[in-house]
Amino acid sequence: MSTPDESTPASVAGFDDEAVLLIGHGSRREKSNEQVRELAAGLESRLGIPVDAAFLELAEPSIDEAFAGLAPVTDQVTVVHCSLFAASHVKNDVPLAIEQARAEHEIAINNGAHLGVHPAILDLLDDRAAAVERELGVDRTEDDVAVVVCGRGSSDPDANGDVHKLARLLFEGRDFDRVEATFIGVTEPTLEDTLHGLSKHRPDAVVVLPYMLGDGVLTQRVRDWTAEFDEDYPYVDALAGDPLGTDSRLLDVFADRWQEARSGSVEMSCDTCKYKVDLEGYEEDVGGARAMLRALAHQEAHADREDIDDEPHSHDAPEKHVAVCTNQTCAKMGSPAVLERLRQEVRDSEHADARITRSSCLGRCGDGPMVAVYPDGIWYGDVADDDAERIVADHLDRDRIVSDLVDQTL
Repeated sequence: MSTPDESTPASVAGFDDEAVLLIGHGSRREKSNEQVRELAAGLESRLGIPVDAAFLELAEPSIDEAFAGLAPVTDQVTVVHCSLFAASHVKNDVPLAIEQARAEHEIAINNGAHLGVHPAILDLLDDRAAAVERELGVDRTEDDVAVVVCGRGSSDPDANGDVHKLARLLFEGRDFDRVEATFIGVTEPTLEDTLHGLSKHRPDAVVVLPYMLGDGVLTQRVRDWTAEFDEDYPYVDALAGDPLGTDSRLLDVFADRWQEARSGSVEMSCDTCKYKVDLEGYEEDVGGARAMLRALAHQEAHADREDIDDEPHSHDAPEKHVAVCTNQTCAKMGSPAVLERLRQEVRDSEHADARITRSSCLGRCGDGPMVAVYPDGIWYGDVADDDAERIVADHLDRDRIVSDLVDQTL
C-alpha cells in the first residue's frame, strides 16, 4: 500500500487565503478515520496549501466544526469529497452542511465532485488485480482471468451505474476474460450471485476487487464470500484483493477535483440523477425539496449511532428479512403476537441482523401463523409466540434452522 506523496510541494502563488476540506464518511474504526487524515496530509503536500479532514458522522471534527475552525483563518474553502460515487451523501448531506456553513460564516465555499471514474483509479485497480494474479500464480495473457469489481451498493441508481461503467473501462484494452460489476448489498447483483454465475464459465481464476477506500467490515465480507466460493468450486482459483487504501494515485484524483471546484467546472451527472429526472422506480425522489427533506431525515437517523455496527449504516439492507403473515386467517391464529415477539427478540439479540415485517397472505392458510425467512427461503408454520425466541436465537443468530417448525423450503 502506497503512502502519500512525500515530494517537496511546489509553491502555489496566490493561495494564502485558501484551504481545502477533505470530507470523509467517518467510522467507529479509528483506523479508517486515520486513513482520511493521511490522505489529507498527502493532499496538503501535493497542493502546497492547508488541507483539513472532516467527517459526516461517527468521527471528529464534524463538517460544521471544521468550517467553524477554518472561517477565522481563511477566506475560501474548497470541499473535496472522499466518496467514490455520487450517492446521497454527495448529493444531499454535504451540500446541506455547506449551505449551513455559508449562512453562519463569511467564507466562500467551493463544492467539488466525488472521486468518480478516473484514469488514475483504473490504473490503481489494474495494479490491484495484477497483485492478486501474482499471488494465485496466473497470468491474464495466458490464462482465463475473470475480474469482479465489488462496490458497496447504493439506493442511488446513478452511483450503481458508475460501478458498471468502471468495470467496463477496466475490461477495455486489457487481457481479462471478463470483468463483472457487483455489490455487497442494497442492490443487485450481489457478490455471491456474481461469483456463482462466473463458475459456469469455468475461468482459471477469479480476481475480486473490493471497490472501497478503507479495510473494514465490508472488505472482510468480500474476502469471506470469496474464500467460500473458492472452497465450493475447487476448479476455480479465487482470491480477493486489497481496497484502494491510501495509494498516492488517489491524490491525483483529489487534485483534479480540487481544481475543478475552484475553477467552477464541476460536472455532475444530472441527466441520470434520481433527484433531477423521473427514473423508473424512483419517481418519488424527484425534486430539490424532497432531497433536502431526505438529507435532514438522514442526519436525524444517524444522530445516535451507539448501537450500530462499525461500517454499515443503520438503514442498510439487513442480512435477513423475516416476513410474518398477518392476513385474516393467520391473524386469528395469533400472528400479531408472533410478529411483536420476533421484533422484541431481535432488539434484544446482540447478533441478529434482521428486519421483521408484516406480510399479506403467503398462501398457506390453515398452517399458520406463517413466518418466512429470506434470503434463506425457509418457511416456518404453526409458529407460536413462544417459538420466536428459538427462531431468533438459532436461525437469525447462528444460521441453524429450527427443523421442527419448518413448513417448506424454497
